[in-house]
Amino acid sequence: MHVGVSAIQHIRSKGLTPNMSTICHSSHMDIFQNLAVDLETEGRYLFLNCIANQLRYPNSHTHYFSCTLLYLFAEANTEAIQEQITRVLLERLIVNRPHPWGLLITFIELIKNPNFKFWQHEFVTCAPEIQKLFESVARSCMVHTVPPAAAAAQQQQQQAAAAAAAAAAAAAAAAAVGVGPGGPQPQEPPTGGGGGD
Repeated sequence: MHVGVSAIQHIRSKGLTPNMSTICHSSHMDIFQNLAVDLETEGRYLFLNCIANQLRYPNSHTHYFSCTLLYLFAEANTEAIQEQITRVLLERLIVNRPHPWGLLITFIELIKNPNFKFWQHEFVTCAPEIQKLFESVARSCMVHTVPPAAAAAQQQQQQAAAAAAAAAAAAAAAAAVGVGPGGPQPQEPPTGGGGGD
């Protein structure tokens, strides 16, 4: 994390903002790439989890680590590293919502940007079940944005539908207890036959 914070400060001191072109070919990225390549599988998994922990709310810190993870994926020298990056992201996305903004943005960029060729990797297509899992997670991450005017109309429709459903439920409940539209209906007294003395 310290390396990332130092990298952000270094980029800002040059009057730039973190993005894919400003983070590459720097001493900071060299450290990240060497760790990704040189660590054994367990160490790399912990390292990638540390990066994924930084994918939070919208800010330059999150953006830097998102770009770093995507850059490591793009520049990985083995598919094992790419698979491990995907695993770290996927493990966080298959749990119940809400998901951190940075995590969603990173995964969406990974699957939508053709430069990463995500859907062509063997670990995505190795088994139909795995591919369906990826497709399912991808669909759940894709949020369809609705224009404000359409959102307002949609909200009014939902409120009208909810009001109609509430009125229908109230009418059904009233009918069940013998209450009509004008108020309680007179009930006839029970008629005899029951055992008196």
